[in-house]
Amino acid sequence: PAETFRSFHSLWFDRALTRNLLTTLRRVMFGFGLASLVGVPLGILCGCFNRLNSFFLPMTLFGRNIPVAALIPLTFSFFGIGELQKVMFIFIACVAFIISDTARAIGEVREAYVDSAYTLGAGRWQTIMKVLVPLAMPSVFNSLRLLFSLAFGYIMLAEVVKFGTESGGLGDIINTSQRRGPREHILLVLLIIPMVALAIDYILLWIQRELFPYRYGGLGMLHG
Repeated sequence: PAETFRSFHSLWFDRALTRNLLTTLRRVMFGFGLASLVGVPLGILCGCFNRLNSFFLPMTLFGRNIPVAALIPLTFSFFGIGELQKVMFIFIACVAFIISDTARAIGEVREAYVDSAYTLGAGRWQTIMKVLVPLAMPSVFNSLRLLFSLAFGYIMLAEVVKFGTESGGLGDIINTSQRRGPREHILLVLLIIPMVALAIDYILLWIQRELFPYRYGGLGMLHG
């Protein structure tokens, strides 16, 4: 352990740890953000309309069960080896899970709320936007928080290839250290990754509790 931690200086300066960490986080945020922008609205529609859910169900099942590593050469073929490939890899790896979890959250809303809305004269889209979506959002956000950790692990696969002189991310540090050394950097990065993921998860958990205090027991600072 002492020998490993003594190599942290070279990891920080020689391997540009901060720049590579920010590069990895940027790729995950862009890819996962795009997956959320597409997946959450589609999941809401799938949860509300059975025909639409039946149409997308085979695709979401396929997307959730495909081996993630198999997407690497596929995304290379379609998107090259630059930043777009890494962002789209995260998008493809996560969007099916987001659609499925969002549709399930909509489906778990009790029928009594929907019946009450119709009794009070609400239309279909009013019921969706004023009843189903608000009641499902705590579960949707919780699912997104958990899936973000999954995406943070997936990005290491996408960073196998570095394009030109760009920052390769944490995955590139692991690959370079495996080929050329020092191997201590691999151990340090494997310690840093869960620490960063845990910090991000705590931030998202705080946001989740403040957005939905009635569900998760926060103070409601963001609820308004």
